[in-house]
Amino acid sequence: MWVSLGHAYWITLLLAVPAAGFLLRLFVIQHDCGHGSLFRSRFANDLTGRIIGVFTLTPYDYWRRTHAAHHATSGNLDRRGVGDINTLTVREYLALSHWRQRAYRFYRHPLVLFGIGPIYLFILKHRLPLDMPLRSGVWRNLLATNAGIVALTVGLALLVGPIEMLKLQLPIVLLAASAGIWLFHVQHQFEESYWQRDGRWSFYQAALQGSSYYCLPRVLQWLTASIGLHHIHHLCSRIPNYRLQECLDDNPELRQARRVTLVESLRCARLSLWNEDTGRMIRFRDLVFMVPTSRRSSGGSAKR
Repeated sequence: MWVSLGHAYWITLLLAVPAAGFLLRLFVIQHDCGHGSLFRSRFANDLTGRIIGVFTLTPYDYWRRTHAAHHATSGNLDRRGVGDINTLTVREYLALSHWRQRAYRFYRHPLVLFGIGPIYLFILKHRLPLDMPLRSGVWRNLLATNAGIVALTVGLALLVGPIEMLKLQLPIVLLAASAGIWLFHVQHQFEESYWQRDGRWSFYQAALQGSSYYCLPRVLQWLTASIGLHHIHHLCSRIPNYRLQECLDDNPELRQARRVTLVESLRCARLSLWNEDTGRMIRFRDLVFMVPTSRRSSGGSAKR
């Protein structure tokens, strides 16, 4: 990419695509380290995860805690809010004020969710996350990660120049961050996903019904370190990425999970609300056909 800057920037941008793919693969490897599954040694997992965190702009210890909360609560309507994409039910959305509804619509717009959101998360929020109490070890790793990012950025700027460094790094980071959020979205925000209240929630059903089997071409499956086999990962997070396909091949019953193809996944971008009456994710435009019923249901529930 550096060499291509002296010829044509469009070549640089083309090269940013595979570079972002490699960065995304690094993130999934860091993700496996957080689950303690990449190596047998906890020290090796933590050391590798913390080093990769400098490149992925993700403080390893903080992310490991929030992601563990995600695994423990995925699909639980009463325990949302940590390590996941904010999702409202139809009744919750209709109970909001007009301005809060508009704010939620803005948040769930694809340009925000996969454009502005990843920039905010990886470039800003991860520098000083304040959404949960941080222990001393987490703070130390957060500060060390930020120091590593500054050192790497300054080193690259001195090597190639500050403007050139931005022209090289920003496309890679933005593409990889957006792809990462997209993967996370498709893995849990598909039409027949699983959401239940605390008393009826099941860890195993949340894993097998609330996590998709994202069928990707071989090259993309390799770049994403097989994280598309997400139902298996949620069923047992200690299975490393390089064993997920083998696990699927040896257990045909796991193929019964909701398969989402690359083309089908494009429809997931507009799914924004959970309809508790039908047990499906819906789009905002679908509210036109159900608002009267939903309002009566909400009103009836309030009176009871």
